Amino acid sequence: MIPVHFQYFVNNLVNILQQDQEYMALAAGGSWIDKQIDRFSDIDLVIVHRTPQLSVLQRKTLAESAGDLLSAFTGDHVGEPRLLICLYDNPLIHVDLKFVYERDMTDRVEDPVILWDPENILKNVISTTKASFPHPDFQWIEDRFWVWIHYAAAKIGRGELFEVLTFISFLQQTVLGPLALMSHGHLPKGVRKLEMILPEKDLEAMIRTTTVYNRQNCLDSINSAVTYYQHLRKSVMTDDVEYRTKAELRVLKYLHEI
Repeated sequence: MIPVHFQYFVNNLVNILQQDQEYMALAAGGSWIDKQIDRFSDIDLVIVHRTPQLSVLQRKTLAESAGDLLSAFTGDHVGEPRLLICLYDNPLIHVDLKFVYERDMTDRVEDPVILWDPENILKNVISTTKASFPHPDFQWIEDRFWVWIHYAAAKIGRGELFEVLTFISFLQQTVLGPLALMSHGHLPKGVRKLEMILPEKDLEAMIRTTTVYNRQNCLDSINSAVTYYQHLRKSVMTDDVEYRTKAELRVLKYLHEI
């Protein structure tokens, strides 16, 4: 069930969009789609507009009119300059406003929930085109994985444990999380909602890859990451992936020496 204050924000935004011919439709993505949204969720909204490119000022002006805006910035750091990341007060909520030119709606990673679409722009696009969520390149991962493990082992050997902590987070986000989700029929969304999605055995395997600032714990974490990757590689990757067996054996020997 959509939290009341989320629905109130959306209703208010629709009223604002209706007053400006620049805007054509509003839709919700993320957890709104699978009805897993709760009071801790962000609101992911897509605003479809007529002008090929809206200025940052135009986007921020709209964001300011939608509520008690505390802060807003563009999503350049995540490779999405069309995104305006907003924090509102009264109540305190995080809202991502993604401004999309009407013709660009054909290129999307998911089919959003239509909230306002007076000209059936979104309805027509969704019915005639297909969403495509980016999936990991298995060969890209396998080509790099053992080099990454050697890197982590070397940093443990030297005592650069903060570097290892950062690396483990990267490995979970880039490799283990996506492959674990795919192994159970879900989209490879990093480590999002692993606690709610993975069965107990897989969740325990992921937990074993976490660590603290301790040399032995870091080593245990890396070894657990290797074991879980080898399992996921067999269950998820396609037959055309070429295993880097020579690198794997040599790096595992090095890791054991560390």
